[in-house]
Amino acid sequence: MQRHAMPYARAGQVIGLLGGSFDPAHQGHVHITKAALVRFGLDRVWWLVSPGNPLKTRGPAPLDHRIAHARALIDHPRVTVTDVEARLGTRYTATTIAKLQQLYPGVRFVWLMGADNLAQFHLWQDWQKIISRVPVGVLARPGDRIAARLSLAARLYRGHRLTGREAALLGRADPPAWAFVNLPMSQISSTAIRSAGNWNRPLVVTPSAPN
Repeated sequence: MQRHAMPYARAGQVIGLLGGSFDPAHQGHVHITKAALVRFGLDRVWWLVSPGNPLKTRGPAPLDHRIAHARALIDHPRVTVTDVEARLGTRYTATTIAKLQQLYPGVRFVWLMGADNLAQFHLWQDWQKIISRVPVGVLARPGDRIAARLSLAARLYRGHRLTGREAALLGRADPPAWAFVNLPMSQISSTAIRSAGNWNRPLVVTPSAPN
């Protein structure tokens, strides 16, 4: 199904949602996306490039620029870069997920996040509504693992965690359910790229090869 330039999905598919400002998108996003497809048994991943992050005081680069950069960066047949939140008029993740579930009945969504986000998940607006609506897949970068495992969300939902090979069944699990996967990852970040002064220069990106 496809509505008003929204991305396509059919009933029964498992779609991973990776949200953020992508200011800018970088190879770390690409890496966790490809890992999530495999480790969590996803059919596709949608990058939800947000108009702005409510937890950040500094506004991001223009949305169309961030979308163009992200699409040039990742060239993968199972990954779609979208401006879903701008089209839906939503600001918070819980509201976005609720509206997507209304628009795509029968589609199973999985919320994806880095371990650093799990550590502050309890600060998100209606965060418990998120984990009650969709399974959550957490991908751990070096240095983020201890704080994430000791987080309020991890402790409260300890009994709902899928471990080991169970993580591949995450998309078919009934929420609340979550999985935590350790991966060797690049320490590159959007903050580091902006600090280096490379963001907002003319876009020159070599697309990654699809797997």
